[in-house]
Amino acid sequence: MIPEIHIEDYNYGLEESRIAKYPLPERDASKLLHYKDGKVCEYIFRQLPDLLPENALMVFNDTKVVPARLHFQRETGAHIEIFCLEPVTPPEYNTAFAATSETRWKCVIGNAKKWKEDILHLYNPSADSRVAALELKAELLERDGQTGLVRFFWKDGSPFSRVLEICGTIPIPPYLNRESEAIDSERYQTLYAKYRGSVAAPTAGLHFTENVLERIRAKGIVTAEVCLHVGAGTFLPVKSSLVSEHPMHREPFAVSRTLLEQLLSGGRPLVAVGTTSVRTLESLYYVGVSCLENGVPADVDQWAPYTREYPYSTQEALKAILQYLDRSGKTSLVVGTRIIIVPGFRFRLVDKLITNFHQPESTLILLVSAFVNGDWRTIYNYALAHGFRFLSYGDSSLLESSRA
Repeated sequence: MIPEIHIEDYNYGLEESRIAKYPLPERDASKLLHYKDGKVCEYIFRQLPDLLPENALMVFNDTKVVPARLHFQRETGAHIEIFCLEPVTPPEYNTAFAATSETRWKCVIGNAKKWKEDILHLYNPSADSRVAALELKAELLERDGQTGLVRFFWKDGSPFSRVLEICGTIPIPPYLNRESEAIDSERYQTLYAKYRGSVAAPTAGLHFTENVLERIRAKGIVTAEVCLHVGAGTFLPVKSSLVSEHPMHREPFAVSRTLLEQLLSGGRPLVAVGTTSVRTLESLYYVGVSCLENGVPADVDQWAPYTREYPYSTQEALKAILQYLDRSGKTSLVVGTRIIIVPGFRFRLVDKLITNFHQPESTLILLVSAFVNGDWRTIYNYALAHGFRFLSYGDSSLLESSRA
């Protein structure tokens, strides 16, 4: 049964001054709130390894943020901002980034009403010769409100990934109320980012330094990666009072056979770095159900965890995915999820969560509340009273589930 949740019950007073507009000079100098058994303690992030059990399995999201925000100009002088969401032709991220002359993407379009039928030229106020050589243009093929299907085409044979590096800017969150700056190219990216595709950073990972990672591994903690490409839906507020009316966007993810085997072997507390890792890991159960019932994996529906009872164990679900990989000769699972995690959700895999402090009335607050059995106000009241910095460039927390 879909829970009846009113989003206004997940509001709190967040003043503009509490939002971290820029990162601290050192990644691991952020504050770290530790929540366990209803109690809160305060540390510095570089102390994180001391708080983790030696036998843990720690999962990171190694997606990489792409400079997906492009600024174009009409011949009338009107400026049009185009924010690349996901590739359409070619449909896979890797092939779309490898395209050398044109590609089509679903995009959010700023100032969309002023873009008619004309082809746009990239705005190049500094007369950058590298930008000029590409002659990047954009054509609107379809429109759906503020989004649309855009065809990009360019010269010189550069792959689209290179085109974005030269012409695009990092899409920092709109709540920072500033333009992207040089510092964002480095700091709005995790140190371990590998696979291009996100338009928002998995921000829980922004605090990790090589020193912290080395100390985690030296302690005997096993580290692993998933890859979920974070979509622009992460910025979208819940506009309806009833959470059941809020649509979640599909996000593609990949999980290796090796990690599936590690999860199946059990015996290790599972630490998820970030809400995107949680959503990926907890989606695996429902992908496994699809393999059990239909023989093949399928995208996870937003409300799949709430609409029926499932007779299968987590072990059975994970085994079914591995059996599918064996039959198909694949080494990794690639699928999508729209899962929403709200109070009442049954966590089947994740024991501990590392995450930042999120916007009021957001789906991420709902996830945190679900993870700590509704005690999210204890955490947020403490953070507000003790000078913690909020949102993407803000401070961090280590939350322990009662199932840990």
